Amino acid sequence: MTTLLAIDTSGDACSAALLSGERIEQVLETAPRRHGELILGMMQQVLETAGTRLDALDAIAFARGPGSFTGVRIAVAVAQGAAFGAGLPLVPVSTLAAIAQGAFRRSGERRLLVALDARMGEVYWGCFQIDDRGLAVARCEERVCPPEAVEAPDGEGWFGVGPGWSVYGAELAARTGVAPNAAAGEAICEARDLAVLGAAALAAGHAVPPELAAPVYLRDRVTRDG
Repeated sequence: MTTLLAIDTSGDACSAALLSGERIEQVLETAPRRHGELILGMMQQVLETAGTRLDALDAIAFARGPGSFTGVRIAVAVAQGAAFGAGLPLVPVSTLAAIAQGAFRRSGERRLLVALDARMGEVYWGCFQIDDRGLAVARCEERVCPPEAVEAPDGEGWFGVGPGWSVYGAELAARTGVAPNAAAGEAICEARDLAVLGAAALAAGHAVPPELAAPVYLRDRVTRDG
């Protein structure tokens, strides 16, 4: 039975979740720019609720980005510190994949085009299909680009999710031919979905030692934080 702690500080919401077998406990709060002061308490809360200790876990998963530059850095630093102290491996998980996983959990849709507002007139873009195990698998390379430059995979049945659709819905729909899901803007990254993907990645041997954990920004030029 896998026991794994997952954390996310990549967007406006901040969350921590503890996966133990098929049971998931999550704490989530929408608190922009307060992630640094909240995340450690959230981690402790889910551990106490599950009646376990950090050093009894199998791994820690974290949202590696893309997202807020500051938020992604917080997640990496907190995950590294906790993992070093407890002697645990880390599992980096794509923020976009976690959003797709959450959208599947809520709606059952299996083909998902995920967009986050990257500011500066651009979106973070990813395409995911839910496989036979119920896990989000990438169908395109994640990228940052203007909404007029996104590309959708071939085939039908795709749905648009993620806050980027709330900002650039018309441009993305014109480019892809896909209308945004009615609740697209509500499809945020949550630690509970990171935990599910993280457990699968851990089982597949994709964990890394703490010193090798790194953020994924997609954008090299950092001129404005989100």
